[in-house]
This record gives sequence, structure tokens and C-alpha cells, in this order.
Amino acid sequence: MPALSPARVRLALLALALGGFAIGSTEFVAMGLLPNLAHDLLPGLYAHSREAANAQAGWLVSAYALGVVVGAPTIAAMAARFPRKKLLLVLVAAFTVGTIASAVLPSFGLVLAARFLAGLPHGAYFGVAALVAASLMGPGKRGKGVAIVLSGLTIANIVGVPSITYLGQVTSWRIAYLAVALIFALTFVAIAFLVPFQPGDAGATMRRELKAFARLQVWLALLIGAVGFGGFFAVYTYISPMVTEVARLGAIFVPLVLVVVGVGMTIGNLIGGWSADRNVMGSIFAYFGVFVVALTGLALTANTVAGLLAFTFLVGFGAAALSPAIQTRLMDVAGDSQTLAAAVNHAALNLGNSLGAFLGGVAIGAGLGYLSPSWFGLLLCVPGLGLAIASLLLQRRRGGGQLGEAPALA
Repeated sequence: MPALSPARVRLALLALALGGFAIGSTEFVAMGLLPNLAHDLLPGLYAHSREAANAQAGWLVSAYALGVVVGAPTIAAMAARFPRKKLLLVLVAAFTVGTIASAVLPSFGLVLAARFLAGLPHGAYFGVAALVAASLMGPGKRGKGVAIVLSGLTIANIVGVPSITYLGQVTSWRIAYLAVALIFALTFVAIAFLVPFQPGDAGATMRRELKAFARLQVWLALLIGAVGFGGFFAVYTYISPMVTEVARLGAIFVPLVLVVVGVGMTIGNLIGGWSADRNVMGSIFAYFGVFVVALTGLALTANTVAGLLAFTFLVGFGAAALSPAIQTRLMDVAGDSQTLAAAVNHAALNLGNSLGAFLGGVAIGAGLGYLSPSWFGLLLCVPGLGLAIASLLLQRRRGGGQLGEAPALA
């Protein structure tokens, strides 16, 4: 591939980040519109109990996350040899179709299925886009390349999700999803024109990619994300009723709180990418600490405006800062299975998302209130930290060595 000018590299990275922006919009817009979805798709249950309807509507978030969990390793392992640009275009086209289906299907069950299907390309897109970005950035800047792709997702929480949430509030949630589908269509055009051709991994086979799962350090890295990250979605899924029912603010304040979370995520993602290039495990421990403080503070002070804004910012910061560190760690320990490692991180994080959304819904449905997801999220951080400690101790016991040569499972 011929050398690209700095301007061309920036435009290609912008196109990849736009895909992250669209994905962030389709993934997170349900949070701000959760009561709208519950009212429209579960009218009988909503009339009987708003809490129960909101809790069940949270399954839409879990369904999308489970789609990511299923799709990320499957697509990444099967398509590692495909030219990366063409694969990105196919994935964005699938996103567009899945998001349109989410907007137009008439019943809760069908929309639930559409959200699962829409989640299938998520991990593969971020995995392949991260590899393309890392290639464009050059050696020693993988964490920064990952962060640039993820910046679209975090910026979506500042601009896309709040504005689309407002659009859905004043029109309908279906119009909101159609707006997201339009962003995906624009992403398809941007990638087609701005991202240079990049070949796939000619030596990749499904068997070679799946060999990553024979490495104990890969499983530890995946579990760190899957367990520890659940606290973010336990809180974020139910952010709308937390604003209106706990802080007693009007629905108009929901987009404002989403902006605050998005600012925290954007700053956290950029700092997390920078620090991951310098000390991956140190970054993981540091940002878990931030996350613990944020969840505790939110649970104790979310009934006040200042507490709600300060600690939702920190929740977003801590979660987003963890993501590039965990993804870089996976790429370090996965050996030759780089496509799978880059994608399966998002499967792990969304397994945590699904778990967090589910547990938060169970707690709320049991009558424990809208603050209970924060406490459940805090509990999930404990095993996440324990797994990070186990990974570091195993690395030191093996003498540090090359992280890509992590020991195989017995």
C-alpha cells in the first residue's frame, strides 16, 4: 500500500470514527428513550407498573449486547482473511438494515429480535476498524489508534445520543432509530471513499484465530471486561428513570445528563488510550479504582443534582478509560489471532453490558429502586479487579516474557 499523506490518514480515521459514532448512537439511544419504548411496546404492563415496564424494556439493551457477544467472535474468526475495507462496508450495511428493522417492526418481541441482529456486527466492526487505525497510525500507537476509533462512540454520547433522544421525545422513538440508520448510511459512503484498501490476513484461518482461546491470559482479559464492565450498563441502562424518579428532574434533563456521561466517556477514552500505550495493566487498575469511586458516589448522592452530574461523569470516564486498556491487553496476549482479539473484546464488554442491564432490571423489578443498579455494578467490580490481579501475578510468575506467548490452558 503506498504511503498516505497525513491529511488522507486523518480523513480515513475520521470515517472509521464516524462508524463508532453511529454504533454509539444505535447502542445507547435506548437508554434515554427507555420509558418511551416501554410505553409504546408494553402498554398494558406500563399502565400497571412503570417500574416493571421499564425493567422489561431494558431487555432491548441486553438483546443488543448479546448480539455483540455472538457476532464478534463468529464474524471475526470467519472473516479474518477478507480485505478489511470490504468487510467494514458489509458490516456497516448490516448495521443499517438492523437499525431500520428496529425502527419499523411493530411488537416488543420483534423489536427485541431486531436489536439482537443489529448487535451482531458491532464487535467485528470495532475490531477490524481498530486494526486498520493501528496500521494507519504506525508502530507503538495501537492504544491511540483504538482510542481514535472508539472516540466516535464516546462523542456520540455527547452529541448523537442526547440529540437523538430529544428527537425521539418530541416525535417518537421510531423516528430516532431511523435517524441513526441515516448516520450508518453516511458512514458507508465515508468508508467507501476515504478508507484505503487494506488486505486481510492471508494466513488467517478460523482454526488459527480460535487458538487464542487456548491462552489463559486471553480468558483472564476477557473476563476482566465481561465482569468488571457490567457496572457501567447497570447504571446507564436506567439513567432516564434515575434522573426523573430519583433526582426528581423533568424528562428534559435526561439529554443533559447523557451529555455529561458522554463528556466523561470522551475524556476517559482519550486518556485511557494514551496511558494504555505506556502501562496497560497499570491503566486497568487505576481506572477500576475510578469506577469504584464513581459507582459508590452515584449510589449515595444521585438524589442531588450535583451528585448526579459529578458521578455520572465519573462513571462514563472510568468505563471509557478501561476499554482501550483492555483491548490493548487482549491484542498483547492473543499472539497471531489479532483480528479475533480486537473484536472479541467488544463481545466481552457487551457480555458485561448485558449482565449489568439484566441485573439492574431484576433489582428494579424486585422493588429495590433505581439506585440499586449502582450497588450491583459495584459488586461486579470486585471480581473484575480480582481477575486483573490474577492476570498480573500469572505474568510475573512466568517471568514477564512476551505477553503474546501467554501459557496455553492445560
